[in-house]
Amino acid sequence: MPLSALALVIIAAFTHASWNLLAKRAADSRHFVWLYSAGTVLLWAPVIGLLFWHDAPQLDWRDGLALLVSALLHTAYSLALQRGYKVADLSVVYPMARGTGPLIAFFGAILVLGERPGWLAALGALLVVAGVFWLAGGPQLLRPGTDKRGLLWGVLTGTFIAAYTVWDGYSVKVLLLSPFLVDYVGNLLRFMLLLPRALADRAALWPEWLRYWKPALGVSVLGPLGYTLVLFAMQQAPVSHVAPARELSMMVGAWYGAKLLDEGELSRRLLAAAIIVAGVLCLALG
Repeated sequence: MPLSALALVIIAAFTHASWNLLAKRAADSRHFVWLYSAGTVLLWAPVIGLLFWHDAPQLDWRDGLALLVSALLHTAYSLALQRGYKVADLSVVYPMARGTGPLIAFFGAILVLGERPGWLAALGALLVVAGVFWLAGGPQLLRPGTDKRGLLWGVLTGTFIAAYTVWDGYSVKVLLLSPFLVDYVGNLLRFMLLLPRALADRAALWPEWLRYWKPALGVSVLGPLGYTLVLFAMQQAPVSHVAPARELSMMVGAWYGAKLLDEGELSRRLLAAAIIVAGVLCLALG
């Protein structure tokens, strides 16, 4: 993996963990996904305007289909993630989602995009996923009687992550769509898809805005910024390397969970983070 791509992934890891912390704190909001989608549409409109003014993309039906499917996958991902945060801890849902997604995306990039990562990169992917699983709780997650809602929602969220990672990787690497355009259209269509639901519950919408406008605006800035950086990294490096390397965000998430949300077990989380770092180094060298 080129150092420039790795640098983009590292920056994206901080932004991703940060906006997930904000989303967890707004877990009780019924319309938080719509609120931050609306914020994204407004705040990032000037960037898209400059993109079209400088070099207006010529889109055909394949590009339109790619953008539509990407938007649907991101919408499903956002709703599943927010539901997971409502029923379980950040330190369970986030690691499971981030661990399941790259593992599926790793093999998806091989099957769909024809990538052929070496053995060192494959080892790195497995180390990253093993570290994330240990970070989420390890074998105790599978014990009888353990509340598995966080595990199940995390895996479902990770499946959507894998799907949109491979799909968007194809969009920016093969169709050569702008990362800015892919992310913005996804947010715009998600805003439109969730608009009827928000308007049908107008009585709750304004109180939720007053309560959650700060985290919503935070996600509106950090979410698109982080994912756009990831898409640019995908243009420079194989998707099968970039997807697992994104799990550097687990180091930040482990600290957030232990220090800011009082979820404890810092030593176990740091050990898991070390395994993740080893995996990322294998990806970078492989």
